[in-house]
Amino acid sequence: VQLQASGGGLVQAGGSLRLSCAASGLTFSSYAMGWFRQAPGKEREFVATITRTGGNTYYADSLKGRSTISRDNAKNAFYLQMNSLKPEDTAVYYCAAGWVAGTHSEYYVYWGQGTLVTVSS
Repeated sequence: VQLQASGGGLVQAGGSLRLSCAASGLTFSSYAMGWFRQAPGKEREFVATITRTGGNTYYADSLKGRSTISRDNAKNAFYLQMNSLKPEDTAVYYCAAGWVAGTHSEYYVYWGQGTLVTVSS
């Protein structure tokens, strides 16, 4: 199983980024998908998750209203659109696949390598 996150980069505060995660080696539609992030010196935290069919999504309060998680089961990929980015959003963002669309990392069994998002003030 491989999850490949991409789309990170340097952006100014107020800007937008769209992260992508391409999955292979698993039955993509059988898994909930999630995004987590880890800022320097901090623990990994939940960002957003989406159920198998994409019918339900959940967000961390810190990004609610500023981000949208989506998936394309035909392409074995899912995405995180982030808008109105803030310097505190700076982190490595990880994509993950799990059995349920949970907010805790323990629900996820496969993880990508992460993509760095840096938001400058």
